Amino acid sequence: MRSTLTLTGRHALITGAARGIGAAIARTLAAQGATLTLLGRQRDALQRLADELPAVAGQAHGFVVADVADPAQVQAAFAEARAARGPLAILVSNAGQAESAPFGKTSLDLWQRMLAVNLTGSFLCAQAALPDMLAAGRGRIVHIASTAGQRGYPYVSAYVAAKHGVIGLTRSLALELATKGVTVNAVCPGFTETDILRDSVANIVAKTGRTEAQARADLASGSPQRRFVQPQEVADAVAWLCSDGAGAITGQSISVSGGEVM
Repeated sequence: MRSTLTLTGRHALITGAARGIGAAIARTLAAQGATLTLLGRQRDALQRLADELPAVAGQAHGFVVADVADPAQVQAAFAEARAARGPLAILVSNAGQAESAPFGKTSLDLWQRMLAVNLTGSFLCAQAALPDMLAAGRGRIVHIASTAGQRGYPYVSAYVAAKHGVIGLTRSLALELATKGVTVNAVCPGFTETDILRDSVANIVAKTGRTEAQARADLASGSPQRRFVQPQEVADAVAWLCSDGAGAITGQSISVSGGEVM
């Protein structure tokens, strides 16, 4: 019986791959045999991770430097990845950014910045990856959304709107591609132990005078499990969605949140 998690021979491109959830996804897909292109803006961090990952069937993993919100940079990066490691079979759109502000103080610049990196970036990368998948008659697109795309949170209206948009994009694109062998899904983590979480904690401490422990406890209280999600838990969900065994799963928004969203 074949392993439903074997990704040998598949070229996977992961955005926002340099750290946190993206790096965990990269390590997990590489362990399943995928050949990786890591995309991000931090060349040194991408280089370190690419060098750390063992080659698959003699082919080394690589990286490309690009801003996912810039159409020209996305097209150039995908062309470079394709030339180096062949057609894309898997896209994981993980690049994202979260900034907070009360709605009345949310500037147009903040609003547009959140939409650009979190939503437009997913749109541009899906358009760049799809021709290879359609030509092959198979493919996997996984958007890393958020529980913010499944419910609302105060003080992050721009981020919440962008992540709701990612889920809408996921559902619509999944229907368009349902007979093409390409699945499109979203993974929606709750508060996850990443740099973004640490920045949120620091922001709470600075603005409220709470201790770091109090801020962390307050954020964790939103989960019935009373804990933060670990990046590996998100990566494991992504790996399953990329597998052959998940071929009938498409258009879904899978919450990895300890029961926060059911």
